[in-house]
Amino acid sequence: MNTLRPPHLALAIGLAAVWGVNFVVMQVGLEHFPPLLYAGLRFAMAAFPALLLVGRPAVPWRWIAAVAATTGAGQFALLLVGMRAGMPAGLTSLVLQMQVLFTILFAVTLLGERLTARRVTGLAVAFGGLALVALDFGASGPIGAFALCVAAAAAWGLGNIAQRKAAPPDSLRFMVWVSALSSPPLLLLSLWLEGVPTLTAPLEGWLSLLYVAFVSTLVGFGVWGFLLRRYDASTVAPYTLLVPVFGMTSAALFTGEPFTWLRIAAAVLIVTGVLYAGTRPRRRIAEPRAREPGKATLAK
Repeated sequence: MNTLRPPHLALAIGLAAVWGVNFVVMQVGLEHFPPLLYAGLRFAMAAFPALLLVGRPAVPWRWIAAVAATTGAGQFALLLVGMRAGMPAGLTSLVLQMQVLFTILFAVTLLGERLTARRVTGLAVAFGGLALVALDFGASGPIGAFALCVAAAAAWGLGNIAQRKAAPPDSLRFMVWVSALSSPPLLLLSLWLEGVPTLTAPLEGWLSLLYVAFVSTLVGFGVWGFLLRRYDASTVAPYTLLVPVFGMTSAALFTGEPFTWLRIAAAVLIVTGVLYAGTRPRRRIAEPRAREPGKATLAK
């Protein structure tokens, strides 16, 4: 199926809003928690006590582990460390949408999907936008933080392929188990690299965790998996282009993150390129054949 039905379209737009605002919420949380601990607590809260209520997963463990390693621990470890290192929330929301391009590339290499000239053109345009982001941010911020966010987008793209292969019949149950497997390595890494944690954050820090654990993670990835199970990855992924719209707008409103002409140009290139690469051209309607002389047309 290549076109989202209206109810599923509404879900995709609502999900984009939830994930767009999520970047500002995470920025608030990172003011009170170190990044690996924040990510580990996020998935721990998403997994427990829901783990006791949903029952065993209905997909092989290897796919749960694969999604946990990529979409879970891998993506969010890289993303949150990058944000803590200096990537602003709105710009991060834009860079992370390169996951659409990585999804297409991994779908071509791992699933055998065809890389058409249209997709190659779209990829080239979008990567041009990414180069503008690097140019803009490289002049004012640490390039390492930018690279970590690009790596997070690649991890998410790989996770999209793993989740598509898993095709879980119950997206919520699947995400609970993914969260359960994502949390331990993140918490162990936090203990090793960030030291013994202190959980004395103020209320806004815990509210941030509640949002990212339950709204963004459980509800968000539950909806994401639901859509990926019913549609091609290349059909669903382009709707995340709305995420930076909500992300950059909310960052400007709540944190005062500035818009620059270079960032606007980069956003236009990335959105245009990804949208062009992730959609299919409309088929031309065949013109009716000219009626041959002497032949009557049958009445309908």
